[in-house]
Amino acid sequence: MDVITNILLLAGVIVALYVLIKILAAPIKLIFKLLINAVLGFLLLFLANFVGGFFNFSIPVNLVTCLISGVFGIPGVIFLVIVMLFFF
Repeated sequence: MDVITNILLLAGVIVALYVLIKILAAPIKLIFKLLINAVLGFLLLFLANFVGGFFNFSIPVNLVTCLISGVFGIPGVIFLVIVMLFFF
């Protein structure tokens, strides 16, 4: 193998790695964003229950409320508070 072949092979490997990283970066960003939303929503759900305890207000912690607060994050918890205040 001569030098030109080695350089072209190395360039091909670098391009292939770059494309692979670009393809895998989008799902990793989505998973990271969902994880951040889940943690913030879960903490805010417990904070709402803690503060709501002083005002005789609580949001039940069950599968549905955990999914809403986990997937939608802060807006999901605000939605749960509004629903609990006006409908229950």
